[in-house]
Amino acid sequence: MKEKFDVTPELLKENFIEVYGDNGKEIRMFASPARINIIGEHIDYNGGKVFPAAIDKYLYCAIRKRDDSKIVYNDLFFPGTFEFDTSTDFKFDKANDYANFLNGILCCMKKKGLSFPCGFDCLIASNVPSAGGISSSSALECGFAWAVSETFGFNISRKDIALMGQQSEHEFMNVNCGIMDQYIIATGKKDTAEVLDCAKVEHEYVPLNLGDYRFVVMNTKKQRKLADSKYNERRAQCEEGLSILNKAGVNIPDLCSLSVEEFNKVGSAITDDVIYRRVRHCVTEMDRVLKAVDALKANNLTELGKLLYASHASLKDDYEVTGIELDTLVEQASKHPACIGARMTGAGFGGCAIALVHKDSVEDFMQKVQEEYTKVVGYNGGFFACSSGDGVREI
Repeated sequence: MKEKFDVTPELLKENFIEVYGDNGKEIRMFASPARINIIGEHIDYNGGKVFPAAIDKYLYCAIRKRDDSKIVYNDLFFPGTFEFDTSTDFKFDKANDYANFLNGILCCMKKKGLSFPCGFDCLIASNVPSAGGISSSSALECGFAWAVSETFGFNISRKDIALMGQQSEHEFMNVNCGIMDQYIIATGKKDTAEVLDCAKVEHEYVPLNLGDYRFVVMNTKKQRKLADSKYNERRAQCEEGLSILNKAGVNIPDLCSLSVEEFNKVGSAITDDVIYRRVRHCVTEMDRVLKAVDALKANNLTELGKLLYASHASLKDDYEVTGIELDTLVEQASKHPACIGARMTGAGFGGCAIALVHKDSVEDFMQKVQEEYTKVVGYNGGFFACSSGDGVREI
């Protein structure tokens, strides 16, 4: 295991030859980005639209065909070599660690009837912070899937790469995730964000012109224990709200089909305060996504910033998925004069927040928010500035 450093494709190729030797065959190199969700939280499973962007933090995958049927995985920063065979009937095994994400993809490919004429060597290395709430696992799945598809001429489409990543999570990893992470990583384009309709699995590119501003990712570094159980609880509460409204004669397929105006007319049918607030978050968050798209199209970053703050307030008060760590980051960010908007991003109860900060003050912003965050929670967070990036691609 090597000490962590910034990986470049050139360094990865050098290390690949160090690990596997140079046999004269072509080593192919692929990059897969992390992502942020600009706005649209906890509405993907309520028929809503989300607004993610791929960012310029990448996981790299180097791959080379073998003469035999062996499959060999190594990671530059994680110890252990994992060896399998193309004839393997892949099954999840905790002992296989990160190799499970790769085997899950191969399992999905085999289910599609794709076959491997030979084995391959693979070396992974990532500049994406793991477990940081910006989708390191989806970057691994989609980057590896694209690398294998291109190397063996499977020609799997970008949309199908995303769906395969989700299928692997559902069937192999036993994680009931949405489609957003894999989709933006597979289809993202530099200098754009994507409005992704999670119900239809369709997207529209929107120019991401941030001018003198940058997104700063702020990681709480909190171990998330509540997220899964509370996630299931929130889903159930939303389903209950939808059921109440439909019994009252509203007749909608999902909560995000309601406009704010319609909700103001029919919302009183929900007498339980908690269910009412959960539904109100979904309806208003969907409205904020549409307004955020309009704001970016109009280059109105001030309006975008206000919507980020409003989204966080709704996630804190109506959906109750923030917690002291995320609230502290957003509160301290809002006090810095260079910041025009901030919100939690992801499932909540830890993970990350994002802030929109003037490029000339990024370092000062990160230092000051870090100091105040540590005073309140007792340990350091993690901070980095980012720009938009391309989706999975060969280098």
